[in-house]
Amino acid sequence: MTEQSFSQKEAMIYSQRIAQMAKALWKAVEKDWQQWIKPYDLNINEHHILWIAYHLQGATISDIAKFGVMHVSTAFNFSKKLEQRGYLYFFKKDDDRRNTYVAVTDAGEDLILTMNVHYHDTRHLVLEGSLPIKDLYGKFPDFIEVMSVIRNIYGDDYMEIFEKGFKNIDQCFEEENGQLLATPLPKNECASEINS
Repeated sequence: MTEQSFSQKEAMIYSQRIAQMAKALWKAVEKDWQQWIKPYDLNINEHHILWIAYHLQGATISDIAKFGVMHVSTAFNFSKKLEQRGYLYFFKKDDDRRNTYVAVTDAGEDLILTMNVHYHDTRHLVLEGSLPIKDLYGKFPDFIEVMSVIRNIYGDDYMEIFEKGFKNIDQCFEEENGQLLATPLPKNECASEINS
């Protein structure tokens, strides 16, 4: 950026506004998330790692750290705990011996699907706070501008994985008589290679 198109005061107000909104929203998200996963004896990092490993169907620790927005040591340590509990397993690919990959076990997949089916068993403040917007406009907020900021910070591959997870959720669940019904993701080549 060679020429500033904003004042220092404007930049400071914008940055502080984002920080304050992000903190307030995160507090609600964190509370919702913790209540949702509490019956399954997981913390947020463990759940996020399971979610990423499930949707990527074989991810490196670096992938998990990147897409989970966490330090590599955090991704590794919590992945090891999930392995000890039988939800993840580590493996090497024949064509890539340098990287260690993780994937969900059948028990991990069952846990993810069960948790998603029981999502509405707990209260969700963020969802409730968004309902007036859905009622007014007929849809939940898209956050297009925020998504653009995140894309500019983390890159296109981050957003690709971000969207893939939600596409997978859409494909893995049907709604019948107001109830969510889970169907596992079809195994990709990586997953079939891992399970053999």
